[in-house]
Amino acid sequence: MADDRPPTSLDELDARLRKAREGQVRKAGPGRLDGVSQGAMGVAWRIGVELVAAMIVGVGGGLLIDRWLDTAPWGLVVMFFLGAAAGVLNVYRAISGLGFAPGYGRANKDDHERPSGGDEH
Repeated sequence: MADDRPPTSLDELDARLRKAREGQVRKAGPGRLDGVSQGAMGVAWRIGVELVAAMIVGVGGGLLIDRWLDTAPWGLVVMFFLGAAAGVLNVYRAISGLGFAPGYGRANKDDHERPSGGDEH
């Protein structure tokens, strides 16, 4: 090592980690999801964008399918409803906070107990 200073003690490191965690807890509060500030107007814009984007993709896909397969208006009708369903699902995920954490959901207790690979008898 270039410098002769001893490494910082674990107690100092623990104190700094606690201080950093307390700062994160203070930042999170009403209108915040996982440390990301989302006021009422931000949430409203996100919901609107989620719905409109899903509808545009659904209707656009339906029009393309109709042109490609010459099935007007059935591709548009089917894709409209699929786009609407996707938009509602995205809004539900945005409101409930799903999708912010890695894995998107809660892990089952059984998932950790099962061995990976091989036959289970």
